Amino acid sequence: MEARAVRKYVHGSPRKMRIVVDAIRGMKVGDALGKLLYMPQRAARWVESTIHSAVHNLMDRSTDERVVEEDLVIRAIKVDQAPAIKRVRPAPRGRAHRIRKRMSHLTVVVGSAATEAAKSDA
Repeated sequence: MEARAVRKYVHGSPRKMRIVVDAIRGMKVGDALGKLLYMPQRAARWVESTIHSAVHNLMDRSTDERVVEEDLVIRAIKVDQAPAIKRVRPAPRGRAHRIRKRMSHLTVVVGSAATEAAKSDA
């Protein structure tokens, strides 16, 4: 069983967020949250919040099954580019330069490690 959480329009560039995401891809949820706690990047807080949301989505979805947080694994995590906010900054000689404030969409899929092992055996 797996669940996902999506956080859209995060005010941070996808390039900077992918540094954090690549560091925790494929890890167990507990290990990933521990690692994110000590990462200095601002994007680590958004990723941590989205992982918590995905875990709680899984718990809400599987009311008949017991979900053990220690057995959960980050199955997939990806960062996509969202529309950029365009601003203008004054430049020399009366010109204007465009500033693009980039945003991201973050998607996290968590699932149990037992299901992952069963899929690899099949």
